Parts: sequence; structure tokens; C-alpha cells
Amino acid sequence: MRKATRTLLAAALVLGVAAGPALTPAFATPPAAAPATRPTDPDLSAAIAGLPRADATAALVRVGGIEGSWQGGSGVHDLESGAPVDPAARFRAGSVTKVFTAATVLQLASEGRIDLDRTARSYLPELIPGRYATVTVRQLLNHTHGIPAPELAVGETVEEWYAHRFDVHDPEAMVRSATSKPREFRPGTKQHYLNIGYTVAGLIVERVTGDSYEHQVERRILRPLGLRDTYLPGGAAEIRGPYNHGYQTMRLDDGTTGLRDVSVWAATDGWAAGDLVSTTADLERFTRALFAGRVVRGPLLEEMFTLPKVPDSKSGDPAAYSVGLSMKKLGGREVWGKTGGRWGYNAAIASTRDGARTLVYSVNSTDAKGQDMNPTALNVMVAAYGRPDAP
Repeated sequence: MRKATRTLLAAALVLGVAAGPALTPAFATPPAAAPATRPTDPDLSAAIAGLPRADATAALVRVGGIEGSWQGGSGVHDLESGAPVDPAARFRAGSVTKVFTAATVLQLASEGRIDLDRTARSYLPELIPGRYATVTVRQLLNHTHGIPAPELAVGETVEEWYAHRFDVHDPEAMVRSATSKPREFRPGTKQHYLNIGYTVAGLIVERVTGDSYEHQVERRILRPLGLRDTYLPGGAAEIRGPYNHGYQTMRLDDGTTGLRDVSVWAATDGWAAGDLVSTTADLERFTRALFAGRVVRGPLLEEMFTLPKVPDSKSGDPAAYSVGLSMKKLGGREVWGKTGGRWGYNAAIASTRDGARTLVYSVNSTDAKGQDMNPTALNVMVAAYGRPDAP
């Protein structure tokens, strides 16, 4: 019953992150959770207590806003040493990157350099073929474009992906691969959450600015907000500076199943959709600034809080993703945010629309690209905001 309830909760949250495996690794004695600051919600402490365990080796959580603040951590820096988790460590934020990309595009829109209603092909005529001639920039950002995922020639299993962890994926080649296929649906009629729209958006940023996508994000967001521990790694596979190691359950060299350290792994397949590295402190600062209107200003900010009135292409449910963010009703109120997953790492930012309660977490999940939500991450989300509202 408990497992079924957890599965239903995860489905209701539509967060698309990982659940832990049934296998329980042989861990050292778990260290106590790191001391929390102003522990206004004991459920948050309980949500991350007892790490490392089967589903995660570490977790860092920050809650802020006028309803009270809380910070806590649990688990280990790495399994080999058993050292306590580093509360200032960097981690891979995965699809949280999309919020930074969307904000960059919206800033350029406010300057008149990008028009959300113009077609992607008008900016990239040599790259976007005729079958996708009507796809607009807004549709790229709210996942209603109908462009399928590219073929990356990597494989289906985590073991195959691990073998190709240093492969370099060129953004233009990924777009050519995706747009060579038939469209999934007529643009603007359905929603399908995929990375490819943000890959195209990153290339549009480069085209209209004559600058790299990475430098534009740094100049427009990272530097003005003082996010000194946040960066876009390009082709680098190792995380710069201190980080808590990420582990993935997979088949090992001796044929057994266990945990492999996957901290060193290039993220070029994600690029503008998923390669950000950050810290909980930096993401909390970014979240507060974004929801307060200090990153995207004026009417364009509403694009991030407007769900398209179309169904999900697979489930038929109402669209859950806006420009950069997603929304679920938790504890009787709307919570907007974005989750992300890279091998060994789950992350999320979230907030009520008025900024009364913000949440940032990093969970070192042992199956961060799984089909269900990681149990530790799920517990944190529910502890911060409450259970999903009934449909």
C-alpha cells in the first residue's frame, strides 16, 4: 500500500525524476543529518534523515520565504570515505537549466531582439526544415512544438550511456536529427515535454546575439545575481570545485549489480536544456529573484506562469508546463518550479507564486533518470508544500 501511494503521489506531481531500486547497497553507518538552521518544519528533517540508503546517498535542502526558512543536509560526501555531506557542494541541476534558458530568451524578447510569435525557422533558416516552418519561439519554450527527440546513437540502458559518457553532442547536429523526422503533432495543439525545444532556443540566443549561449546566461543572470558557484560546463565532464559524489545503480564490471560513481560525466546531450552546475544557495537566490520579477521584468514574466490550453500528447491531461516552469497544486495552492535529473543527481527549484515559500533541493539519487520520482525528493516536496490536491 505504501509503495502504491508513493507511485500515485509521484504521478500527481509530474516531476519525472527517479525512484530508488529495490537493491539495498551495503553502506557504512549513516551519519546524522547536518544541523539545520531555524528548523521550522520537522517534516523536512525527517524527509532526509537516515541517508545514505538505497534510493539516495545524500541530500541538501533549503526552504525560504516569509513563512520561515530551513536548511538541512544528510548523507555522505562519498561512499569511500564516509565523510559527511558538504552543504556548499556543487551538483548537476539537469533540467533546471531550462529556467535559465527561458529567462535569457525572455530578456532578449524584452529588448526586441527575439519575438516569441516569430518562427524558429525565421531565425535559423538553414537549420529548421519546411515541415517545422510554423513552430514559434514560444512553442519551443512551452513544449508545444511537435519536434521529436533526436537520435543520439548512445543506447537504451544506463550501462550503454555510461560507456558513452564522454561523447560530445553538437547542438546543431541534434536539431538536424530531430527535425529530419515527421512531427509528433501539429505545432500548438498538444504538449510533449522534451529537451529539443530548448536546444533550438539556445541556438536562437546565439544567432541573435552573435555570442555563445553560455556567455549570455553568465552575463544576464549569473553575474548580476552573484551566482558565483553556478556555471555551464560545456564539454567538461568533471564538476569544478567541491561536490558530493553521485552514484548510479547499474551492472558492474564483475557482472553484479551495484553502485558506480558517475560524478564525472559530460552533459553535452543536455546543453541549453540540461547542463547547469549549481549549489542550493545559488539556486535559492535565483528562485527568489525570479519570482520577485528581478530576472524577467514586466508582462513577459507572465509567460512563465501561463500554461498553454492544450492536452498532454500522451496522457491527455491538461498541459503542466509553461515557459521554463511547471505547475502543480500542492497543499491547496499553486506551486511553480522545475525539477532536473542527471545521472547520480536530482535537483529542483519551486515557489508559490507570491514567493511566500521557496524550495531548493539536491538529492544524490541512485537512479536519477528512472521513471518514477525519487522517494527522498518526493518526501521533501510533500514536507515543504503538502500533498497533491485531488484531481
